[in-house]
Amino acid sequence: MTSFAERIARLDTDDHAPLYRQLQRAIREAIQKQVLAPDDALPAERDMADELGVSRITVRKALEGLVSEGLLTRRQGAGTFVASRVEKSFSKLSSFSEDMISRGRKPHSKFLSRASGQVTPEESLTLGLSPGAPVYRFHRIRYADDAPMALEYSTLPAFTLPGPDAVKVSLYEALEATGHRPVRALQRLRAVLFTRDQAELLGIQAGDPGLLIERRGFLPDGRIVEVTQSYYRGDAYDFVAELNAVSA
Repeated sequence: MTSFAERIARLDTDDHAPLYRQLQRAIREAIQKQVLAPDDALPAERDMADELGVSRITVRKALEGLVSEGLLTRRQGAGTFVASRVEKSFSKLSSFSEDMISRGRKPHSKFLSRASGQVTPEESLTLGLSPGAPVYRFHRIRYADDAPMALEYSTLPAFTLPGPDAVKVSLYEALEATGHRPVRALQRLRAVLFTRDQAELLGIQAGDPGLLIERRGFLPDGRIVEVTQSYYRGDAYDFVAELNAVSA
């Protein structure tokens, strides 16, 4: 049986990066390459430390970071496992494609519509645009491997892209290419029940629970560059937020 040390990249004593970061990188890459598969159990901290020749503190710190990223999950009394459900961190502004690739999944999209138009009165208020300003709208089904994961509706000011066809797989990749990738965002999360039409697109049952994320993305100068509504399957996603106590 292949040992854990043989399944991940070797830690390099000549690397100037801290050992816990090297270990995080090695485990992350093993997940991305699917050497470590969803629901795979990791060795106990003591066993991992002995096998890799590092301290338990190093192992614990590395695992804690990967748990906060949503790549690993801890199960009370059972140990640490590669996450099977997708855990999306609210503390990190990343695209769907980036999230899936980091978990060893292959992202792709099916465009239901990809068009240009004029901002609606409601969009004008949300995007901070003048009435009649040009916008691009995208309606997509987002997939991880072959599984439909989410429905996404995005509206962007036309200055952000050369045209709607500029978006191939990742919206944020296209925005980064034009220098308009958002650097911060405001997000609102609420529970929803999928309609019959939405459920049919996702291959689930009408009335199944889901999670709606409404996001506004901002440039450094404060301009809004995207308004996106993403409807995630409730049976496939967990959302995680790290909270820190505020000192009195």
